Amino acid sequence: MIRMMECFNTISNGISAEQVIDKSRFIAIVAKVTNTAEVESHMQEAKLGFPNARHYVYAYRLFDGKLEKASDDGEPQGTGGRPILDILQHRQIWDAQIIVVRYFGGILLGTGGLSRAYGGTARLVLEKAGITRLVPTFIYRLQIPYSWYEQIRYGLKQKGWANDKEHFGENISSNVYIPEKETAMFEVWLDELTNKQVVWEKREIVMKAGL
Repeated sequence: MIRMMECFNTISNGISAEQVIDKSRFIAIVAKVTNTAEVESHMQEAKLGFPNARHYVYAYRLFDGKLEKASDDGEPQGTGGRPILDILQHRQIWDAQIIVVRYFGGILLGTGGLSRAYGGTARLVLEKAGITRLVPTFIYRLQIPYSWYEQIRYGLKQKGWANDKEHFGENISSNVYIPEKETAMFEVWLDELTNKQVVWEKREIVMKAGL
């Protein structure tokens, strides 16, 4: 059950991106995370995948509890984690962590150069990952008489309401996914269309990608 009925952005894919700036190699890895255990697991994976780096700078935001944190991991204060967190905040991204790994190339970049390097690498990885809008969505379980099946399926498609998990028995049972703001409209549409011949049950609410 989702406790906070709000739309929010998250990343579409976990992915990496890198660039070399004045001989230092900056590698950004972004991952979906929903709790601090997953944050720590992502950090351990980054350290195993990119061993012996000078710095593992990161920032994350968790939607549940609206928790966010940034770490410079030994870089001058505010030059690493803060620019990454600023980007996540600006794009309203939650349930995501970006780690930027730095292999030092021997040339000092200065505070401004570091901020641009970490922030720029974070932007690169977000461009590759893509952003998805998640919307609170109710799952309805329908019991559809065979005589109504094709019309219901066509109507759902026309209105942009997804369905799956069809089971063909005495009737056809199917899950239908309705954005929270459209539930009243869906219920009226279904009952009026079929004269209440389709039995439905409103079940749990989940977060799904919006259209």
